[in-house]
Amino acid sequence: MFALSKHGRLIGAAAAALAVLTAATGAGAWGAAGHRMIGIAAVKALPGDVPGFVRNAAADIGELAREPDRTKGSGKLHDEYREGNHFIDLDDAGLALAGPSIDALPPTRQLYDDALRAKGETLTRAGWLPYSIADAQADLATDFALWRVARVGERKAKSREHRAWFARDRKRREALILADIGELAHFVGDGSQPLHTSIHYNGWGDYPNPRGFTTERIHGPFEGVFVFSHIKTEDVMAAMGGYQPCTGPAEPCIAAYLKTSWAQTIPLYELEQAGGLRDGDARGRAFAAARLAAGATQLRNMITDAWRASATREVGWPKISVAEVEAKGLDAYENLYGKD
Repeated sequence: MFALSKHGRLIGAAAAALAVLTAATGAGAWGAAGHRMIGIAAVKALPGDVPGFVRNAAADIGELAREPDRTKGSGKLHDEYREGNHFIDLDDAGLALAGPSIDALPPTRQLYDDALRAKGETLTRAGWLPYSIADAQADLATDFALWRVARVGERKAKSREHRAWFARDRKRREALILADIGELAHFVGDGSQPLHTSIHYNGWGDYPNPRGFTTERIHGPFEGVFVFSHIKTEDVMAAMGGYQPCTGPAEPCIAAYLKTSWAQTIPLYELEQAGGLRDGDARGRAFAAARLAAGATQLRNMITDAWRASATREVGWPKISVAEVEAKGLDAYENLYGKD
């Protein structure tokens, strides 16, 4: 298991020429339109047991899904610390720059860093997308758990003062949960773009290329202008799969999701070679919609899993069981407000 917390690609709304990007400057997969559609489609597909304040916030979450890209350029330290959240560069064998395999990622980001350094590589070159997805989902599950307790407290706490505090805390928690989902949406969305999982992230690059795949910078034009011009949210929703829970630890499920996306790298280059990424080509539209739908499906699944897992969490200090609070109407004011 790994825990903790792409070369994101900046794409302007103008021409594809604005997508001449490098790993160092980065911006995000997808462009604004793609990330927005993933967020909206996922929320619209949530099951009915997820709280209504989430299910009714599709438009807001669509915008919040763009946030990790919108804050880029905030400063050297800010950008350098966060850039690796957006990608993992897997080689043709599924190894992170000849280091850890996507099938056997170390349990923590520190151990991942150690394994990369042992191969002469670094986190900033390899990226740590699986860890950022796991971190974001863990935050979401905890905030859902705190929301559950606050919802009970505003109805059943012993004093009017405590009930009022819980009501305010529930509202604060709802705002945090939408932000959590936006962050999770972004990184899950990054993971559905094959070029955010591959060393061939913007043209085949300086690697053996017996099939003559393009070395042009295809990343931005594909995820930005092409998607903006040809894909609609309805296309994404129509291509989504059904809900499938992650039945074990989240981390292997995340790795499997990213591996599936990585496996689409060569099909994407084959598509480009066959002319399928030319303006309006039906093959390119189908491919883009399928990848966006994969992101929306994964996001819907992970939000749902986080909500359902929150029922069995412990929160506050001293720790208190969410299940007990909900079953017995316990007053958890001191656990959540704090006694210091």
